[in-house]
Amino acid sequence: MTTYALTDSWTMTRRELAHWARQPVQVVVALVFPVMLMLMFGYLIGGGRGVQGEYLDYLIPGMLALTMAFGLEGTMIAVTQDLTKGVVDRFRSMPMADGAVLVGRSGADMLQSVLVLAALTGVGLALGWRTHGGPAAFLAAMGLLLLFRFAMLWIGIHLALVAGRPEMVQAVQILVWPIGFLSNALATPASMPDWLGTVVDWNPLSHTATAVRDLFAAGPVDTADVWSAVAWPLGLLAVFFPLAVRRFGRLCR
Repeated sequence: MTTYALTDSWTMTRRELAHWARQPVQVVVALVFPVMLMLMFGYLIGGGRGVQGEYLDYLIPGMLALTMAFGLEGTMIAVTQDLTKGVVDRFRSMPMADGAVLVGRSGADMLQSVLVLAALTGVGLALGWRTHGGPAAFLAAMGLLLLFRFAMLWIGIHLALVAGRPEMVQAVQILVWPIGFLSNALATPASMPDWLGTVVDWNPLSHTATAVRDLFAAGPVDTADVWSAVAWPLGLLAVFFPLAVRRFGRLCR
């Protein structure tokens, strides 16, 4: 049964990748937009209140984490369009595992996220940023970023299914913005008012950004930061993955 579900999910992933070939502009925009954000915050807007040392060492990991929280609307719109345009009704007539459409769409999004991380890392290196933790630490940092993306993705899918229509996705997507900017991605919590710093410290994105900074740095890695960056996304997945699959199943009946 597991092999059957994986085969169906890969089939749906290839379906989404075929859309890339027909609509390459969306892929290019998804790559260019986070690069523009990085350059804007690094050189136009500035920031880094309370940051000690080189700001790029603080900014690049924060932007990598911030980007993993944004850009969910493409997946959210695709899910709602499949529901409203009758695509899912056609899939229901096939011997397909429950949730394969959602898993396939999330798989395509994760592949795009890998490309986004590669693009941002390349731009960061071009700007003079360097990692100091070694290859294993670098791969661990990328794994934490993708784990956070995967959790955010299933939150977005669930919200899209709750919204129900593509035109409602933009309104729901706004809910993601506080998660992104109420974090330590761009400034330290110590530079903020006490109450705001407390909120920022509890933000899952802040835990991921902090762990990634530790892994990229030359000093010892705080394992507590890494474990919290693992625990938060897994906890979110444990809640929103079954919620999304269950709601999708009810909508398809």
